[in-house]
Amino acid sequence: MQFLWKYIDELVGKGLEWYLVAELLFYASANLVPMALPLAILLASIMTFGSFGEHYELVAMKSSGMGLFRIMFPLLLVTLFTSMSAFMFTNYIWPKANLEFATLLYDIRHKKPAFDITDGTYYSGIEGYVIRVAKKDPDGQGLNDILIYDHTNEKGGNPHVIRAEKGRMEMSADERYLLFELENGSSYEELEGENKPHILSEFDSEIMRFDLSGFEMERTDKEIFKDNYQMLTLGQLEEAIDSHSVRHVRKKHELDANIINRTIKIKDLDSVKKTLVTDSAMIAQFEHFVDIRQDQFMETAISNLRQTKTNLGSKGEILAGSLRNINRHLIEWHRKFTLSIACIILFFIGAPLGAIIRKGGLGLPVVISVLFFLAYHITSITFEKLAKQNEIEAGKAMWVATIILLPIGLYLTYQASTDSKILDLETYTKGIERIFKIFKRKKRLTTPE
Repeated sequence: MQFLWKYIDELVGKGLEWYLVAELLFYASANLVPMALPLAILLASIMTFGSFGEHYELVAMKSSGMGLFRIMFPLLLVTLFTSMSAFMFTNYIWPKANLEFATLLYDIRHKKPAFDITDGTYYSGIEGYVIRVAKKDPDGQGLNDILIYDHTNEKGGNPHVIRAEKGRMEMSADERYLLFELENGSSYEELEGENKPHILSEFDSEIMRFDLSGFEMERTDKEIFKDNYQMLTLGQLEEAIDSHSVRHVRKKHELDANIINRTIKIKDLDSVKKTLVTDSAMIAQFEHFVDIRQDQFMETAISNLRQTKTNLGSKGEILAGSLRNINRHLIEWHRKFTLSIACIILFFIGAPLGAIIRKGGLGLPVVISVLFFLAYHITSITFEKLAKQNEIEAGKAMWVATIILLPIGLYLTYQASTDSKILDLETYTKGIERIFKIFKRKKRLTTPE
């Protein structure tokens, strides 16, 4: 649904075949895996162990001598396999899906809208022609009061105009041409010449053929998009990062050299006088010359400084853009690992959490899963955006959410292995009742009889 709302303007009115839309949706679904897979593991682990606890199956297994890690071991193997599959997916399938999606979406965006002539409007979708139909018959093929401007000769203006009382519109057998069968019309055409000669002719019937090949969607060469950071595998990302880093360092050296060349070195006038002149008359002449040219020197210096500032600003933006490009590649490189690690960590959060809350089904487990996942997802995208804006290193930004969730998973696993009741409502209500009893006892002792 998010995809449809985002790209609905790109799809409507293009006359796309259903299989093209289905293909686009299929490739777009690959982008949902990084969000759906960790949430699925978290929800499944909470529901599974919550159901074990709710039906006292955990109690039975623990009473037979099995610890929590032994109970979790088979599902941990499944999670590890899923984690490795997630890495293979992000490294090989995801870049391919992104490439196919970007290419297909680009072709759809540049496809002309479907041929559609409406009553009383000027239609210019066919290259070289402008068509106006006063009214169409209910069958959609009969036309009345037809006006056609022919601009195929590129003379400018309206040198060739065709008008007909009525006509009929239909497609050719191969659907490559649109046929207009015109009746009771006239044709006006201006010729080149000083006196502007023209030809005016009338006809009882005439057939015009319009080429519709421009309405077909042309498939773009995928090589155009293959160098994008979202379409690269792990090895290709490493090569791209090295290449962009070398170019970034070269640009930085060029900027440093430019700064040195534009730096104005001002020497002390006294040292200049001592170095260049020894005669008192020449010193006085030198000082007089400096006084006269001082304003010119200042204007020249200010102008040079302004040019230097402008040049440094533009070069700085180029360097910042180069660094952002490197960070985007680094983000994709780290993403291929963070997804796999997140699956494992969320399992170690979900499984012990399910054992603690002892609730299965789609009630409380769903609420808790969504809360944990939102915390993970919001943290991830927040620090990812900071990395894209050069506010933080890409490597640190992509692992912040994992580092935050890791101690939570370890803590919950420890609490579940020791049969903790940290999420048992009775534990907190009893504690609150105990506090109230203490206050009541103190009040009785301090109240005089």
